[in-house]
Amino acid sequence: MKLQRKNRLRATALGALAVSGALVLTACGSDDNTGSGTTGGSGEQTTAASSIDCGKAKGQLRASGSSAQKNAMDLWVKNYMAACSGVEINYNSSSSGEGIVAFNQGTVGFAGSDSALKPEEVAESKKACKTGQGINLPMVGGPVAVGYHLEGVDKLTLDAPTLAKIFDTKIKKWNDPAIAALNKGVDLPDKAIQAFHRSEDSGTTQNLGKYLGAAAPKDWKYEAEKKWPAPGGQAASGSSGIAAQVKQVDGAIGYFELSYAKSQSISTVAIDTGGSAPADATSENASKAIAAAKVVGTGKDLALELDYTTKAEGAYPLVLVTYEVVCDTGNKAETLDTVKSFLSYAASEDGQKILTEAGYAPIPAEINAKVRETVNGLS
Repeated sequence: MKLQRKNRLRATALGALAVSGALVLTACGSDDNTGSGTTGGSGEQTTAASSIDCGKAKGQLRASGSSAQKNAMDLWVKNYMAACSGVEINYNSSSSGEGIVAFNQGTVGFAGSDSALKPEEVAESKKACKTGQGINLPMVGGPVAVGYHLEGVDKLTLDAPTLAKIFDTKIKKWNDPAIAALNKGVDLPDKAIQAFHRSEDSGTTQNLGKYLGAAAPKDWKYEAEKKWPAPGGQAASGSSGIAAQVKQVDGAIGYFELSYAKSQSISTVAIDTGGSAPADATSENASKAIAAAKVVGTGKDLALELDYTTKAEGAYPLVLVTYEVVCDTGNKAETLDTVKSFLSYAASEDGQKILTEAGYAPIPAEINAKVRETVNGLS
């Protein structure tokens, strides 16, 4: 019996690693992030993630959406599946827009989104949720890094107006006077700027738009939508697609989560907020900005309002919070226990702690306590 159980546990661990590997490969230029955990039977816990309670979780749970949280989701899935035998979590890293569509069609247990549901999306969710509606649970925070590839330039500072003009293709050369004024002593080349943006609807795009609209309203006149609004520039699919282009193309600039920059050694822009010194894109600096967020959702909805114009010391203002979108009530009986168990782990102290390893920022403790309470009450 002992030998059979050992073989079963070994097969479970290998299966978990295989699925995690498959998830990593869904993104172009896959990121080699690691998570830790030892296998155990259903209901047991890993030594690395002691808060995993498998409960009544079983079968397959399908989810999809935000590519911004892909690397965090990979870590969570790896640890969770190593702890909970017989459970398969399949997160399709597509885009926030596609995830919400899938959720409202009832084909996934939860969706990942880089922005809170719009009123019309909440209304649409009531069809899938039957007795309830979709709510936003903030689960992953972090900086939206502005990555660049400029041979010979290892450090670069930009401010919101300059970024707005770059992504609106109003500034076309790297040695433009506006860029030079922010980078005195830096030898900027007379090279064309290749600005990359997302080709599909993206919450990361919307968060960039919110930041530029708030911090540079005179230079960014577009509404903050998931679809890229400005003319010109070049498009790529997913955060991984933009990161791959920036990595390859000299003169390129683009936006994606810090985890992509870290895993591919892409240089990132420091943002001049008007504070005493430019703020680098780090998890710690993003946390300083996210700490000032306010809960603006009502009832069980925990949508946040971020302050994109903060000048707090060291605070990196270009941040996003990704949400897991779930039904408050009316969840499918066959996946409810697994949704609650998995999201409870993601929101746990251990689940949040590993985010920093992947270049993300944990959700502030006070807000995260409300997330755990809400997950526990899902029905």
